[in-house]
Amino acid sequence: MPDSDELYDVVIIGGGPAGLTAAQYASRSKLKTVVLDKSATAGALAYASSIENYPGLTSPISGKELLNIFREQAIRFGAEYKEAQVVGVKLDGEIKEVYTMGSAYKGKAVVIATGSMGRKPTIKGEAEFLGRGVSYCAVCDAAFFKGKAVCVVGNSEEAVKEAGYLSRFAEAVYLISPTPKLKVESHPALDAPNLRVIPESIVDSIEGTETVEKITITGPRKNETEILLSGVFVYIHGSRPVVDFLYGAMPLTEAECLETNRMMETPVRGVFGAGDVSCTEVRQVVTAVSNGCVAALSAEKYLHHRGRRRYDWG
Repeated sequence: MPDSDELYDVVIIGGGPAGLTAAQYASRSKLKTVVLDKSATAGALAYASSIENYPGLTSPISGKELLNIFREQAIRFGAEYKEAQVVGVKLDGEIKEVYTMGSAYKGKAVVIATGSMGRKPTIKGEAEFLGRGVSYCAVCDAAFFKGKAVCVVGNSEEAVKEAGYLSRFAEAVYLISPTPKLKVESHPALDAPNLRVIPESIVDSIEGTETVEKITITGPRKNETEILLSGVFVYIHGSRPVVDFLYGAMPLTEAECLETNRMMETPVRGVFGAGDVSCTEVRQVVTAVSNGCVAALSAEKYLHHRGRRRYDWG
């Protein structure tokens, strides 16, 4: 993994409203800031078809449009934005390290804002074959399935994009959607000749011996079908905090939420949390934005050893 010598003041994990607001406030405070976002089209806000209760909106807009505004603001203030999936962290030193498949990012402070669309394995065989054919990251593992058959489970734009990426490596890609239609009407990825969409189908089981060998699906007429393949990429979302990349680097609550105080500080110095990853009782865009602002100002206070937080008036 390439290791960059570039040192950031703040590395933000997550590109939702909390992460992008943190990026705005951090970069406005003249802190060198980078946002690492798994996907610009994933996340609870990106999936919202209409937002009309966010202060300042004069008419309803889609969650994706609102998220684009947040992202453009953060970049305009000087933040770097990189679409990359975080796969690990090292947070115990003065200089923190955040690892993606392509790079290691170093920062003096880290803001974790990964949201709460995680899930426990729910498909029979999913947990058993994790790392042995089951994956949650096409970019990470696509090369292992060169010339083989794989499937992607999900109906989101993220699932479509990942299926398109896999089609460059795999001989055949099955995109298995639980709904009659995908959440995107058209996408260049769907034009891949080796990509087949299977609508209205549920994966009942993932089976094999040492590694994945086949799946069993139930179709719209309740008919069961077996598909022989070597890889299963799952893009079904739940409501659990997304903390799988931490691997014990941070203390979590019994519900696997990130521990934060009212100033978004975690028990680890220089690490801050924001948004739904800390399992806030009220899950709204406006509260996530508030968390992101507080996390960034707390990070600025930490980095400059201030006795109090800096106010940011326009």
